[in-house]
Amino acid sequence: MPEFDADVIIVGAGPTGLMLAGELRLAGVEALVLDRLAEPTKQSRALGFSARTIEEFDQRGLLPRFGELQTIPFGHFGGLPLDYRVVEGGSYGARGKPQSLTEGVLTGWAAEQGAAVLRSHDVTGVRETDDGVELDVVTPEGRKQLRARYLAGCDGGRSTVRKLVGVDFPGTDATIEMWFADVAGCELRPRFSGERVPGGMVMVLPLGPGVNRVVVYERGMTRQGDGAPSFAEVAAAWNRLTGEDISGGKPLWTSWTTDASRQAAEYRRGRVFLLGDAAHIHLPVGAQGMSAGVGDAVNLGWKLGAVINGHAPDDLLDTYHDERHPVGARILTNTLAQRILYLGGDEMDPMRAVMTELLAYEEVQKLLVGMVTGLDIRYDVGAGSHPLLGRRLPDVELSGDFGPSGTTRAFELLHSGRAVVLDLADDAKLRAAAEPWKDRVDVVTPASRPSGALADVDAVLVRPDGYVAWVRPDAADGTELPDALARWFGRA
Repeated sequence: MPEFDADVIIVGAGPTGLMLAGELRLAGVEALVLDRLAEPTKQSRALGFSARTIEEFDQRGLLPRFGELQTIPFGHFGGLPLDYRVVEGGSYGARGKPQSLTEGVLTGWAAEQGAAVLRSHDVTGVRETDDGVELDVVTPEGRKQLRARYLAGCDGGRSTVRKLVGVDFPGTDATIEMWFADVAGCELRPRFSGERVPGGMVMVLPLGPGVNRVVVYERGMTRQGDGAPSFAEVAAAWNRLTGEDISGGKPLWTSWTTDASRQAAEYRRGRVFLLGDAAHIHLPVGAQGMSAGVGDAVNLGWKLGAVINGHAPDDLLDTYHDERHPVGARILTNTLAQRILYLGGDEMDPMRAVMTELLAYEEVQKLLVGMVTGLDIRYDVGAGSHPLLGRRLPDVELSGDFGPSGTTRAFELLHSGRAVVLDLADDAKLRAAAEPWKDRVDVVTPASRPSGALADVDAVLVRPDGYVAWVRPDAADGTELPDALARWFGRA
């Protein structure tokens, strides 16, 4: 068999690609990241990440690397105020953590795990073979070919990988533009959730001493040509909508986005996978874009590891599309709905009035908060009706032989990227049933039952991505633990 340059080649060194690289290395497989840029970009479209992404970083022990983390308890849905604390663990996300910081954290973590990142590498061709994928790559040293068992396209909304393998990207074209500018030297009051004004919407996000990000949407705005708007264009639109003159400020960066909404028809085609913006693009509302990409990576990484290591059959990889495509579709739906509510004109006032009435009901609030944070994601993991099945593991405190304190948090058990069986009933037979999978699954027996969501169960199987794949007891399901272990982690 010809040699491979890596088990998995990842195209794109943004947060999604770097997260996937770290996940693959935790699973013990080789990961090589290629990026066409000579160095990381210093600009940051995303200024934070969602509540579920906070949890995913916590599951890998990464949160301390971000420094002090401030979460935003209040947010909005389409401009309508919403208290995100109505859902346990809910928040509008982490504030003041620019994408450049996130990329720096993930770059360091992936490197510590042994992942390599090669910059100034531009992929120009992709061919699938019987046992792998061949890439044509333009490098600073010239053209060369690289081979891998699998290829992951994490290369953004204009994904070269997606185009080269011919995956359709259906959806809707842009109908609006929003403009951004990071401006120094202007005193502006914060408008964290944006503010609807006659003719459009404006937002002010403080970035640091004397620096603000302004976001402006003016109904009917059009430009000739491509590329970012000039600061003069942004300042003129801001003045028309607010009456404030920011033209004397110092522009540090300008950019723009649209409401184009598209989703890859296939997240997997053979040995090629699409993640992040390569798989889904939408209006950036509520820190959902980058966060969805991180979720894609956390879902796929351990599955690729299980297959490459020979533990699980190839069809485990089909569950990546099955589980994450509906998540992406739901994000497209809710961002388009928010665009209509948020950026529509007076004709949308009746809808806003109806939505305001609906938001008086706690169940409606929980639905919307769960939808936009990813906290309500539920995967189809098989038969059963227990409320935890297919959902994220709650970060409960566990007591036992866990170091000097005698306690640990559930998320700490996932730092290694391995699956976990929580034996909450101190059941020797259960532990014996899991023993044949000890090379890939940890069994943990706390000293006492935890409170909260795990108080009524005897045992749970938690996948490396933090989702519960099996619960005992579950009256609607006769599945035994070995069957669940075999489904997700292969035969012993």
